[in-house]
Amino acid sequence: MKSLTKLVMKQRTYAEQKALWGFAYVLPWLLGFIFFFFIPLLTSLRYSFSSITANAQGITVSFIGWANYLEALTVNTSFNRTLTESIVNMVVNVPLIVIFSLFLAVLLNQKFIGRAVARSIFFLPVILASGIIMTLESTSLVQAVNEQNAGSGFMNAFGSFELARMMLQAGVNENIVLYLTGAVDRIYQIVSQSGVQILIFLAGIQTISPQLYEASKMEGATGYEAFWKITFPMVSPLILVNMIYTIIDSFSRNALTDLIRETGFSKFNFGLSSAMAWIYFLAITVILLISTYFVSRKVFYHE
Repeated sequence: MKSLTKLVMKQRTYAEQKALWGFAYVLPWLLGFIFFFFIPLLTSLRYSFSSITANAQGITVSFIGWANYLEALTVNTSFNRTLTESIVNMVVNVPLIVIFSLFLAVLLNQKFIGRAVARSIFFLPVILASGIIMTLESTSLVQAVNEQNAGSGFMNAFGSFELARMMLQAGVNENIVLYLTGAVDRIYQIVSQSGVQILIFLAGIQTISPQLYEASKMEGATGYEAFWKITFPMVSPLILVNMIYTIIDSFSRNALTDLIRETGFSKFNFGLSSAMAWIYFLAITVILLISTYFVSRKVFYHE
């Protein structure tokens, strides 16, 4: 069997082998999507064009056309505002998270005492934000943390005010100052959403051949030049991956998903909830297509 597999692989080109292995890795997700998500996806699309009522005979689904979409976009007072806020927050946070993750990955790749502990600390928010830990929002521990964060809001505002004052005096553009001070105010959110991206960047940096850095050092390149000429181009495909992951992650948990869930499972308006979800899905798809198109043109693939 092994000899037959080797013979089949030898008859294929390198690109065909990569495509075959890529399909093999994607196959488990593809099977899971077909068997567990495809039918609910079609059901949700059907519900978005229907009015769902429950009676003694069961659930009645009546086709009403685009009424749910029109209600979501023109009648509902919260949907448009919440959708706009979610998109704006994504546009602001995604570049900060990707840049911060790459910066931390470069630092954590250096050799220093306690490197493993430092890596664990930055990945810890991913563990704390998953599974059972997410259900502890109502406990006294999480409430105490939230109260402490709220109490430190004045100090954060004072720190960002001083930072803005210094940058304005240095002649930095006002829009850049507002963007950077906003990043300082959201530093906890940025750090808590950067764990997976740091891990991906770190794995990519460790695959770069050390001979490239040795050759650049022999040519007299500084660490700054080595980063921009070697590290950054080599991890540029991972910048695209992390950008897509961060966009999806930012859209998967926000006020709009809470609104969709509340509309469906608290108000039991499943038709309107499904329409909101599909509008949200289309908005995410458009944003992903546009951002992927522009970023992928700058990606360097090393063969």
